[in-house]
Amino acid sequence: MDGGQLYRLGRRLIEISRTATGQDYDPALTAGQVAVLEDVIKNPDSSVNEIRDRTGFVQSHVSVSIAKLKERGIVQTAPDPLDGRRIRVQVEPEAMDAITRRANRDINEAIAGAIEDPERTQWVVDLLEELAVLLAKR
Repeated sequence: MDGGQLYRLGRRLIEISRTATGQDYDPALTAGQVAVLEDVIKNPDSSVNEIRDRTGFVQSHVSVSIAKLKERGIVQTAPDPLDGRRIRVQVEPEAMDAITRRANRDINEAIAGAIEDPERTQWVVDLLEELAVLLAKR
C-alpha cells in the first residue's frame, strides 16, 4: 500500500462512516466548524487559543466557528474562572447525547452495502476493529 491508497481508503471509510451514522453532509456546518467541534468533543472546557493550537486554524476562524456552533445550540461557552478575558467551550449536553447516539449505531449494514461480498461483512468489521485498536490511539 502506498500513501495514495491509504488516502483513498481513509476517504472511503469516512463515506462508510457517514452511511452508518446517518450523517449526511450538513450544509449548515462547514468543514472547519466540524473540525472545531471534533476538537471540543475530544477536549472539553478548552479555550479558543487551545483549540487554535490543536487545529492549526487562526484564532479568528476558531472564534467565528464557535459563535456559529453556539448559535445552533451545539456548544456553550463560559468565562474562564482563572482569567475572565478567556472563554471555555463545551459541547451542549443535548448535542453530545445526539452525537453519542449517532456514533454508537451498528456499522454492519453500511459495511455490507460497501463491499462486493456481503457474506464477508463480519470479517471486514473484525478487521476494522483490530485496526482501530492498533491505530486509533487518539
